[in-house]
Amino acid sequence: MWQRNAPPSPQPQWDDESRPGNIEEVDILQLACPVPIGEPGKITLAHGSGGKLTGDLIRQVILPAFRNPLLDKLEDQAVFAMAGGRIAFTTDSFVVSPLFFPGGDIGTLAVNGTVNDLAMGGATPLYLSAAFIIEEGFAIADLERVVASMQRAASAAGVAIVTGDTKVVEKGHGDGIYINTAGVGLVPPGVEISASRARPGDKVLLSGFMAQHGMAIMARREGLDFEVELESDTAALHTLVQAMLRASSGIQVLRDPTRGGVASTLNEIAQASGVSIELDEESLPLQLEVEGLCEILGLDPLYVANEGKLIAIVPAAETDAVLEAMRAHPLGQHAALIGEVGDGPAGMVYLRTCVGGTRMVDMPVGDQLPRIC
Repeated sequence: MWQRNAPPSPQPQWDDESRPGNIEEVDILQLACPVPIGEPGKITLAHGSGGKLTGDLIRQVILPAFRNPLLDKLEDQAVFAMAGGRIAFTTDSFVVSPLFFPGGDIGTLAVNGTVNDLAMGGATPLYLSAAFIIEEGFAIADLERVVASMQRAASAAGVAIVTGDTKVVEKGHGDGIYINTAGVGLVPPGVEISASRARPGDKVLLSGFMAQHGMAIMARREGLDFEVELESDTAALHTLVQAMLRASSGIQVLRDPTRGGVASTLNEIAQASGVSIELDEESLPLQLEVEGLCEILGLDPLYVANEGKLIAIVPAAETDAVLEAMRAHPLGQHAALIGEVGDGPAGMVYLRTCVGGTRMVDMPVGDQLPRIC
């Protein structure tokens, strides 16, 4: 779904002395995504990153054409009333490279990502569509593998794929296969969740370890070998959300931090709600293997994509109940309280560091790792 983003501003860069790890400079430059520079008036990869250039594209081209009250909210889904209840509706496209990776593939991502966009509005997912854009020459065996993954993921999530489309493009005009999905679900009565509902004093919760998906994609894409294989965290989160809603009816915001990671998602929430957010670095859940790879490659895990995690913002009085419910669920065992909503400058996100300092966590211009979903 289209997302809200802040106006452009400079992106922090590593200097020579602070650059972590021992990989040669040339290797880091090959692996890291620089500040994008493209031909004026042309689309760059960064326009699809979920960062500032995505926001510029949405505000300057898409919103003026399609503006309406539902779209203007820029949530992960549109929620609207129909006879018999409220419906959540979402759509997404998947262009991940490579198509197959540890922990999943493009088909798994397509189903879980769409289910999660519905779940972040508090909806119970019901039905999905699936459209395939296939490059001429793509192996039918690989298509069968992708379709089988989608069916397993849909069955596990309790949703049905009920309609779709297939198109084929000439060889050299695609990258194997792209998938577009759409989904609908029902929003229970009394559930009001939106990125605009965070209030000063609310607590920020994260359901588990950051950056697993993005680093698993990076390791496979670049052929990096480690003693422990990194796996994507892709998962359908609606049952975790349902457990959280049973524990508290006061959940204000739910978002899955996919493109741009935790940092970008919190910036979107801070902007939508007109609040500031302060994170505690020591509380951020991070696997040692992922942390080490990020340090070696000079990547900030706050900006690396996740595909099986959610951020929740809840009133302070209900934090313990929601955390307990999250930790009792298989997908929330490592849930943590990572920060607090403040009344500082609207739209700003800060990190309280382990050494007692504070640094700004800005919205990225592009993406450290393009094509991760």
